[in-house]
Amino acid sequence: MDQPLARPDAPIFEPRAFRLTPLETELTARAREFGARVLAPRAARWDREATFPIDNYRDMHREGWLGVCIPQEDGGLGADFRAYCLTAAELGRYCGATALTWNMHVCSTLWTGMLTDDLEMPADIRAQHHERRLVHYRRILKDGAIYSQPFSEGGAAAAGTIAFGTNATKVEGGWKINGKKIFASLAGHADFYGVLCTDVTDGTSSRRNTLYMAVPADAPGVTVAGEWDPLGMRGTVSRNLLFQDVFVPDDAALMPSGLYFQAASRWPHMFMTLTPTYMGIAQAAYDFTVRYLRGEQPGTPPVKRRMYPTKQIAVAEMRVMLEQTKALWFQAISEASADPGRDSMLRALAAQNTVMENANALAAKAVRTCGGQSMLKSLPLERLYRDSRCGSLMLPWTAEICIDRLGRETLYERGETDDQ
Repeated sequence: MDQPLARPDAPIFEPRAFRLTPLETELTARAREFGARVLAPRAARWDREATFPIDNYRDMHREGWLGVCIPQEDGGLGADFRAYCLTAAELGRYCGATALTWNMHVCSTLWTGMLTDDLEMPADIRAQHHERRLVHYRRILKDGAIYSQPFSEGGAAAAGTIAFGTNATKVEGGWKINGKKIFASLAGHADFYGVLCTDVTDGTSSRRNTLYMAVPADAPGVTVAGEWDPLGMRGTVSRNLLFQDVFVPDDAALMPSGLYFQAASRWPHMFMTLTPTYMGIAQAAYDFTVRYLRGEQPGTPPVKRRMYPTKQIAVAEMRVMLEQTKALWFQAISEASADPGRDSMLRALAAQNTVMENANALAAKAVRTCGGQSMLKSLPLERLYRDSRCGSLMLPWTAEICIDRLGRETLYERGETDDQ
């Protein structure tokens, strides 16, 4: 089991230097305290057993974290996109699996809250949406309901190029859902699955007809299948979800019909919410290395190794990479808004790629620098290394997709072809 940290960690983003708002300063400070007190001592357990961190979620409910992005007027903490990202990065330092699954839950409130409020819809549809989302918010705040975000299907839909293969057909009073999601984090542990599916009632399949539906975990026809024994992020328990003629009522819609397509097109930074966990892991790998070389890492002998030039150079190189990563990522999340410009969009893709790749590079450098101690499962570094390797693989913006889009969208204007 991980040992508690010897002293409080400094902020990843120092409030004065990065001009954080009072809410951002408060939430990130609370997250560091919560992470060190609650998440870090349990993190090795979830990883070792590949079990879901349900105890963490009970504590998150008690301390208000499940409602971090629910508007304050509706009883939540009221974090906007940047405040959430900064807070999630702090939690990611202490338990990557908890921070990553928490993101899947939080998206159900972030997407339906401030993000949807930025989009266009008729006044009556907006009023209906506000009424419906309150039902979900109350479940979360009062009952501690956990939502998830099953996205991947094993094809190109999660990357945003084709319609989702999970389908919804209109029936009296609601919808019938059929399909399959893979790598579905929180499978078997969420109370509601926020399922992205395609309305095929008229016989056609289009990304414009994407629905976002809250499916109760105990609804008839919902099945969790498959084993879960991965390299890293073991506590996410991302098994397969099967939906066979699952009925959900009309008011299960987390977004009005067709609004997800507008969100994905106009608020693309919404897909960056996987990065905070890995920003936190990058910081944690650096922090471990510094503590270890100073002889201050709990669970290791108090032996200093900082006097060796090779160690000093390695830490300096890690610091340079960490600061580069932080600066680009902070700029990208600060720009997030509806209808970003071209440069802003390219910066978001560059930041996504940088965080996911550099988190693993920093963890690998930490392993090399700290030596044999890094292999011990009694210490967190080997887990940080394994968890960090998973980020570049995650849809919709894998590291390769980011590079592909950066090259193409830099060299081609929208709609331009080589014939022009």
